[in-house]
Order: sequence, then C-alpha cells, then structure tokens
Amino acid sequence: MQSVAAAALAASTPSAFAVGLKQSMIGMDSDGRPFDLANYAGRVSLVSFFTAGCNLCTHDLKLMREFYVDNRAKHFALIGVNIDAKKEDYVEYAKLVTLTTPADQRFPLIWRNAPNHGDTFGPVSKQPTHFVLNKDLELVFKREGTFQPSDWDQVWSKL
Repeated sequence: MQSVAAAALAASTPSAFAVGLKQSMIGMDSDGRPFDLANYAGRVSLVSFFTAGCNLCTHDLKLMREFYVDNRAKHFALIGVNIDAKKEDYVEYAKLVTLTTPADQRFPLIWRNAPNHGDTFGPVSKQPTHFVLNKDLELVFKREGTFQPSDWDQVWSKL
C-alpha cells in the first residue's frame, strides 16, 4: 500500500521548485522506521540530498549537524536524503553514522531510491542539493551546491 502511495506522491507535483509550494515525503529511515515529512510540520526543516562519496556533501552535513544540535530545541529539523544508486552505499553510510555520531546528534536518513519512497522535491542533479522549508513545509529556497553563509541567515530568521 505504501509503495502505491509513494508512486502517487512522486507524480503529484509538476513543479517542486516553486517557492511557497508545500513539500511532502514518505518512506523509511535508516533504522527501518516509517518516515513522513508531514510529522515535521511546525518546524523549520532543512532537507539535504547527498551521496555517501561526496566530499562537499560530507562537509555540508557536518556543519548542518552542528546547527541541528544547537537549534533543534527551537523547532529546527534536519533530514538527510541519500541519492546513491546502490542501496549498499546508503546502508554503509548509515552504519558509519551510527558508529561515529552520538545518538542525540543523529537526524533521519532516508534512501530516495527505496521502492517505498515518494517525495515532491523533483529531480536532484547536483550534489549536495538542499531545500529549506518553513513551519508549514512550504519551500523557502533551494540551494544547489554548498550551503552559503547567507543561507544560514535565512534559516535562522525562520526559527
């Protein structure tokens, strides 16, 4: 049933990049728990699409993790969406995070290519690609490539 919902969700939005457009995502996280972006309503969310072997992605995620730890009490959420083609790369990355990151610093990791995954973010062609959503899950802005200092200012202003 969830794979039918995922397919319908993926096909439901023709233009995922319109500022103000409400975003959605369903699937499973790296711990095997169901994930639904709707559960993050009420929080400013940074959704980061990355691959395990991307050095720039790793650098951005490190900075984002620090921001997440400092600001999650202010209703900030960080969600990592892996776009590796091979599940093994995603699984290996998730295991590495589990082994090297304290539990209170972890955020959901989702594999976009899973059969039960569906989202309205549209094609992602550059690594990393980040989407900032307001508390209503509406797109505030999209950043392809490294997150810029001015991007942090925009996130901070939404908290």
